[in-house]
Amino acid sequence: MTYEVELKFPLTDMANVEALRQRIVVLGALPSQPLDQRDIYFAHPSRDFAQTDEVFRLRCVGDENFLTYKGPLVDQVAKTRREIEVPAASGQSAREQLREMFKSLGFNEVRDVVKRREPFHLHWQDRDLEVVIDNVRDLGWFAELEIIAADSDRDAARECLVALSQELNLGNSERRSYLRLLLEKDGAA
Repeated sequence: MTYEVELKFPLTDMANVEALRQRIVVLGALPSQPLDQRDIYFAHPSRDFAQTDEVFRLRCVGDENFLTYKGPLVDQVAKTRREIEVPAASGQSAREQLREMFKSLGFNEVRDVVKRREPFHLHWQDRDLEVVIDNVRDLGWFAELEIIAADSDRDAARECLVALSQELNLGNSERRSYLRLLLEKDGAA
């Protein structure tokens, strides 16, 4: 079983964003193409995901569509949770059919999270990890540090991310998801 181990940090202004880009490149991070993502979050018809701390979403990246389930958090420091992501059929038509299928099954759309993501791949402390800089619509700039780890390696992965966040001088992490932050901003949480 694999887990997503993640730390997220707000970036207060463009100076912080630029400084972070420079610091991670100095550490050897390799940039990938920026991408636009739209995550459509769904509420389960008989389970309150806010209470169970689970997530079900349809992620749209260009024409590509992915279904993602995230289990409850299993760590008090990092956002560590089981993640299952499955590619779905591509294209707008497939996306609309998936949305209609979920609605027919009783799932309700909660909210979209739209972001521009700049991914960087970094090999640090003998681990491959991802550093992303996100510009989230209606929220602003964030940095995420992420490792995919086996159950037996979760603690070591978290400690690696904590050490990297200190090396990058990122400050205090934000444990709330983008969805939670947006719902709180909307007054819906």
